[in-house]
Amino acid sequence: MTKTRDLSIDTDLTRKILAGFIQTEITRAGFSRAVVGLSGGVDSSLSCYLAVDALGAENVLALRMPYETSSSGSLEHAQLVIDELGVQAETVPITAMVEPLFERFPEADQIRRGNVMARARMIVLYDQSQAFGGLVVGTGNKTEILLGYTTLYGDSACALNPLGDLYKTQVRQLARAMGLPDVIIDKPPSADLWVGQTDEGELGFTYAEVDQLLYLLVDERYSPEDCVEAGFAESFVSQVIDLIRKNHYKRVMPPIAKLSNRTVGYDFLYLRDWGT
Repeated sequence: MTKTRDLSIDTDLTRKILAGFIQTEITRAGFSRAVVGLSGGVDSSLSCYLAVDALGAENVLALRMPYETSSSGSLEHAQLVIDELGVQAETVPITAMVEPLFERFPEADQIRRGNVMARARMIVLYDQSQAFGGLVVGTGNKTEILLGYTTLYGDSACALNPLGDLYKTQVRQLARAMGLPDVIIDKPPSADLWVGQTDEGELGFTYAEVDQLLYLLVDERYSPEDCVEAGFAESFVSQVIDLIRKNHYKRVMPPIAKLSNRTVGYDFLYLRDWGT
């Protein structure tokens, strides 16, 4: 039997650190505003709450970007957040943006179509980032990032990400502590890319299950054999490790072929007088 690890966090301290992170990174870049793609899910809602903590509601723009098949519940849940926080908000439907491409490639499966929608939303986010004068705040959590459950240059694109070191179960814990609506925290996680789509349905396991395994593999540096000995099925361990390995390219900037002594991303990371 698998022993459950305690992934609980100090929510007050975490909230303070993450709000400070947003404020520091945005002002360091010369900005004072933020833009958040608000889907109505717990991750984007939490990022929006943290951005308001950091910058004030008047300096946060929440964008709803529905497709024609998007759940009406998602729009309603996003509106709950907008009303609760008092942030500025816009709704920009993406259907007219993506349909011409879908018509050009009618054979495209759900994954291809979902990727197009995610990237269309990022076009809108970065356009409004320029118009609003704010940086795009990311919404991806540690579980998604490790598993590669994200669209490169889509929902993974952002200027900064406050949630990237929180497992999904920890996101829910912080969201509850910060007073997000229960209906948002408790609903099945979904990218809302097609009717009936859920994260856990696509992945084939629950976030609660995989967070326990990821914690051992990543935070505790267990070997695959150690994880099996800890009670996880060998097939599950192999599946998760395979996802982490094959999606590594999504977690890093494109590698640069090294020719000089000071290569961007290797030897050169930032100026000595960066101002930190």
